[in-house]
Amino acid sequence: MKKTIFSWTLLFTCNLMWSLQFTCIKLTQDQVGPYFTVWAPMLLSVIFLTPFALKDFSKSHKSLKDIFVFAQLALLGAFPAQVLMTWGTRYSLASNAAILTLCLPVITAIFAFFMLKEKMNRIRWVSFAIAIIGVILCSTGDIKNLNFGSKYAIGNILIFCAILGNSFYNTGCKKISERYTPMEMVFFTYIFMVLLLTPLVLYYEHDIFAQIPHFSKQTWLGMSLLTFFHNFLSMILFFKALKELDAMQVALSNYLITFFGLPIAAFALGERLNSPAIAGGILVLISTLIITVVDYRMSQKETIKT
Repeated sequence: MKKTIFSWTLLFTCNLMWSLQFTCIKLTQDQVGPYFTVWAPMLLSVIFLTPFALKDFSKSHKSLKDIFVFAQLALLGAFPAQVLMTWGTRYSLASNAAILTLCLPVITAIFAFFMLKEKMNRIRWVSFAIAIIGVILCSTGDIKNLNFGSKYAIGNILIFCAILGNSFYNTGCKKISERYTPMEMVFFTYIFMVLLLTPLVLYYEHDIFAQIPHFSKQTWLGMSLLTFFHNFLSMILFFKALKELDAMQVALSNYLITFFGLPIAAFALGERLNSPAIAGGILVLISTLIITVVDYRMSQKETIKT
């Protein structure tokens, strides 16, 4: 039980850090393009992680061909999750993206069922339903502005493909988590992500490098938070938790991003919290507690029976 609680504590911390992403993007968007916003923090994270990841890699006696599994995870998972979401949101609406993201745990559950043979038990379905209600309450403003018309069809398809990529990446990482340390998983994923993103940055946003000396304090703050918390520390903690928990449980925890993101946006950006949003956040927290405690006890009883 202690390991489970510790792993969920790590997931709480991860989702808190990931919820900073939206505020950080707001802080940087006036001076930094979407590709550079993803590429630069990942490149810096690779530099920071190099000595630690190579040390782990040399200890494990793996060969260079062993890292190419991350090429597949990056190309089919992390890359579309990052880039297609950026493009999709441009062609669609933020409200559409918010609602489509509700599909993430369901799609992850499907991937986990086929790739990892995991199952959705009754408690997980109850937790999922409570979380859905909570996120809908948090997103009442987005739902009112929802528009899935043909004008936004391309954007919506790109967003959905990004969610597929995210689900595939999380499930794939769980499948190989016993063979690699958290440090290695972050490091090698980011190496291939940087390789994939570099041509896009050089082609679409090459002029950004001349603007770096003129970045405002606000932009530097946003980029620094994205680098250290969102791309570096949070991912290390995430992979540590992923070793102990099911991919389905980890996916359900992503609803905490909304729970944490609302007060952060209210504090940092002056956005207002309404009563439905507060109530929705509480429901998201309750659903997480249910799957943390009750689901663990049920799984322990099943283990004892078998």
